[in-house]
Amino acid sequence: MSLPGGSPQPSYLLASLKADCVNKPLPLRCQDLIRVIDDFPAKELHAIFPWLVEQVFGSLDGSIVGWNLRCLQEKTNPSEFHSTLFFLDPTSAMMKLVYKLQAEEYRYDFPVSFLPGPVRASIQERVLPECPFYHNKIQFPSSGGLGLHLSLNAFEYFMFHFAIFLIIQRNFITGQVCNYSDNAYYILVEKYLNCFLPIEGNVPQPHFANPGGAVPSPAPRSPSISLTSYGTSPSLLKRHISHQHLVNADPAAHEIWRSETLLQIFVEMWLHHYSLEMYHKMQSPHAKLEALHHRLSVSSTSYISPAQPGSFHSYQETFQPTEEHVLLIRVLVKHLHAFANSLRPEQASPPAHSHTPSPLEELKRVVIPRFIQPKLYIFLQHCFGHWPLDASFRAVLEMWLSYLQPWRYVLERSSTPLNNEQNRAVSEKWAPFVQENLLMYTKLFLRYLNRAIRSDLVSPKNALMLFRVAKVFSQPNLTEMIQKGEQLLLEPEPVMPHRQHRLLMSPNLGGSFLSSWQPPITDAAFKIKSHVYSLEGQDFQYTQMFGSETRNLVLRLAQLIIQAKQTAKSISEQYPDTGSQTLFSWFGLNSQDQNNTYTGNDLDEVGFDSIRKTDEHLEKALEYLCQIFRLNSAQLSHLSVNLGNAQDENQRNQLPDYIQNENGVSLTPLGRQQMINGLRKFDIQYYGDPELQPIRSYENATLVRFLYQLSSVLNERFGSTLASLCKRPDFLGRFCSYHLISRPTARMSPMPSSNTYDPTIPRVRLRFLANYRVLMYLVLFYFVCCSMSFMGPVCCTLFLLFVYVFYAVIMTFITDHRRPHQD
Repeated sequence: MSLPGGSPQPSYLLASLKADCVNKPLPLRCQDLIRVIDDFPAKELHAIFPWLVEQVFGSLDGSIVGWNLRCLQEKTNPSEFHSTLFFLDPTSAMMKLVYKLQAEEYRYDFPVSFLPGPVRASIQERVLPECPFYHNKIQFPSSGGLGLHLSLNAFEYFMFHFAIFLIIQRNFITGQVCNYSDNAYYILVEKYLNCFLPIEGNVPQPHFANPGGAVPSPAPRSPSISLTSYGTSPSLLKRHISHQHLVNADPAAHEIWRSETLLQIFVEMWLHHYSLEMYHKMQSPHAKLEALHHRLSVSSTSYISPAQPGSFHSYQETFQPTEEHVLLIRVLVKHLHAFANSLRPEQASPPAHSHTPSPLEELKRVVIPRFIQPKLYIFLQHCFGHWPLDASFRAVLEMWLSYLQPWRYVLERSSTPLNNEQNRAVSEKWAPFVQENLLMYTKLFLRYLNRAIRSDLVSPKNALMLFRVAKVFSQPNLTEMIQKGEQLLLEPEPVMPHRQHRLLMSPNLGGSFLSSWQPPITDAAFKIKSHVYSLEGQDFQYTQMFGSETRNLVLRLAQLIIQAKQTAKSISEQYPDTGSQTLFSWFGLNSQDQNNTYTGNDLDEVGFDSIRKTDEHLEKALEYLCQIFRLNSAQLSHLSVNLGNAQDENQRNQLPDYIQNENGVSLTPLGRQQMINGLRKFDIQYYGDPELQPIRSYENATLVRFLYQLSSVLNERFGSTLASLCKRPDFLGRFCSYHLISRPTARMSPMPSSNTYDPTIPRVRLRFLANYRVLMYLVLFYFVCCSMSFMGPVCCTLFLLFVYVFYAVIMTFITDHRRPHQD
């Protein structure tokens, strides 16, 4: 980029950069931007910062795609990939620009209309959101303004766009296949987490020339509109506004304000996608009445543009997380577990006479319960209730299981083998985590049970998911911890302590989660009850994981597992291994599945070798469920008897349960369940002339048509002769019948057949010669014979015919092939 001497005006700098976007490739533009950031002062860079952020991440309305980070991969665009990562690295040029602007305390507007639905609806209803991050940033537009907006500093503005890129741009980047785990956005998320939430060491200080030597923390700003806060009186809210931000009041906390800001933005943008009704259910009755009274008192003079009727509800109904969204949340969960577990035991519970812990240590101590637990629980509930019943649910399942096992993300555990039962045991030190996250274990487990009962367990992917859940919950000591938590939750108390709204899960005064920590609660029962009631409301009716209702569901699931094992066994017997193939199969002459029979699951996609693995997963899942719920062999035997364990393979070939009505055949609820689980099926097969079937992808279309015409000519001219040969009672008649007459297939359909094709009429069929595999074998045979011997093509053909006739004679002798027209 060529610029005239001296310091150009910001408008000229912006125009030059816009021109470069059209004329230069991305690597050169990154180099120019690095020079601009190094050479120009903050005053000129301030004018280009919003434009640059939009160019990188795209516009909020989707009109500008930006650098397309989600589809930028090293194997496809290595130069652009490395240039982008270098420019956006948390220790490189883009963050240097952010710190320059942060030092001058510039502010940037972010429209409220693009915030997650619950936050947007809350602000538009003049209710202060629960997250204190918003409390001093909401600004009402001046005369002629476009709408409500947040006033953000440079770091917040950059991170808002970085986080919301995952939600906004997914709706506009279509037609491209993107790998979720090695694209530029995924790698940048990991880099930012490792930099600002370090597992080892401290948050690195920004490296750039600043006269003051440090980046100033965000300055407090008074809100420009009148808002109320759930659970917080107006007087307390006024006190909150008048107080300085935590990082201003405590210089030692300056090192983590970026960590806290990044974490709050990630959680708000990625997890805060549930209905406002769900949020209201989590509030205390006093807070509900207070918020309602405030809205009624200002409804007649409201100067905030209200949301359009039904706008938020339509957002909630249409919002569906993607696999990539869930994958990145799992990355966040795993990193936060490792971040929290990096706190040494003496730091986690410091004695009274010890030194005061650093702000980073305090953040590690509360990062899971304060920042992520409530919103992740609601997010998982939404996924469990709305995700399709297919194999893509594996992403949600693994994210849930990652949260349930913080002991997997301890540094010293990585060197410990997990191949024996003792190492699988969950240590007692994790009992408080299990009990304080009781609903994550129990209620979501019940939600998964209901999904598993409705899924096709014969599918290898569904069987694997069931195995994964059962294996996690069967870890030694985990069941006892969950049972202890349920006992503490359900134990009666003479006087139930009054639940102070939100004191146990979020602050009520400061603009930071770390500014209003409450004294630790020592009563374990009160902790668990506060956790449950804060997430589900005080009128919540808890269903025990080890109660009779859940036990009945587990028994039902065990019965379905036994059914699925029988189905998998019958499929494996129906499709034998390759070792039992006949000689015809080597030449492609065996009978192929030209009827396109549907098996009801995804076994065709992964190959029938996976049936053995599916059976192993189901077997282990059943074993683990028996360990968790203490099911004995007598109960399993009773289930097998009720299911009809002595039934043979032919039972699966029976029709599903149906009724006959004026419209034909209709499945009953039992019949639908039988088909979903692959237990029974309709006989969907082609019963017409095999020569007239649609041309397959493994056949040559020209040869199929030519061979059909040739077969038709031969059958018309020699049909009577072939029929008389097949009627002969001697060996020649049996030989001709074996090759010219099709064996009739037994029908399994409640509908009458309108087919006029008679398989008992002798016919010449040459369509098998149009098969590409047969053609390849023939070419290979002629090539080998001609190159390895002195045989010519004619001799090779005669030799092939001789081998075939010899094989056919043997098969005629050993096969009891009765002619269908015989009595």
